[in-house]
Amino acid sequence: MQTLLIGYNRRVRFWRLKKAGVHLPIRNKQLAAQALTHRSHTEGELLASNERLELLGDAVLGLIVAEYLYQRYPEWDQGQLSKARASIVRASVLCHAAKRAGIAGLLRLSPSEEASGGRERPSILSDAFEAIVGAIYLDSGYKTARDYALQHLKPELDALESGAMPIQDYKSLLQERTQAWWRITPTYEVVEESGTPHNKIFVVQVKLRDLVAGKGVGPSKKQAEQNAASHALQFTEQNRRQLDETFG
Repeated sequence: MQTLLIGYNRRVRFWRLKKAGVHLPIRNKQLAAQALTHRSHTEGELLASNERLELLGDAVLGLIVAEYLYQRYPEWDQGQLSKARASIVRASVLCHAAKRAGIAGLLRLSPSEEASGGRERPSILSDAFEAIVGAIYLDSGYKTARDYALQHLKPELDALESGAMPIQDYKSLLQERTQAWWRITPTYEVVEESGTPHNKIFVVQVKLRDLVAGKGVGPSKKQAEQNAASHALQFTEQNRRQLDETFG
């Protein structure tokens, strides 16, 4: 085995990926090791974990999928493209992609996280897939990251094209995320209603327990709820670490 020295000044073992039957197109082994390191393994040195790469990979992956859908479906409007992208980059899909890519067996976890089933946890696997995409982007550029992501997302992209995987709405996507991350079901409440009977405007807020995660406005309760869920998806993505601490 080859020994590497990574950011938190502790010698770690790095797997021979070829023996594991896994191909990661990352030449920099230190970068590859970091992408596979969950924060539980870093003994408090969070900068040594894959969280920063996850943030970068999330942005790169969003661009990759958006570009693919834009080129593949020229007749779709912005709303259709946005919902389709959200359907592909959601945690459950990225979890499956990580398993197909062989990432689960390579993750670096603490003994307690390992014992609690962290190697199969959708949030950890989906985050690791994003981190790998981010590392590939830094190491080999956009095209290599794009090829890798689309290769392992191909079953879902094919299912989307055939209609076997319907485009999900924002409410479904939000519930899937909050259940996977914190085992919380969002609740919706109409907080304002105005206008005439034939021209009403509804304002809805969505809450995670007692926390207001988003608000939406629309000509119907359903549309206002969808808009609130869309805002909540952005909020939860941007504030993931703080919300992890809040909801424990």
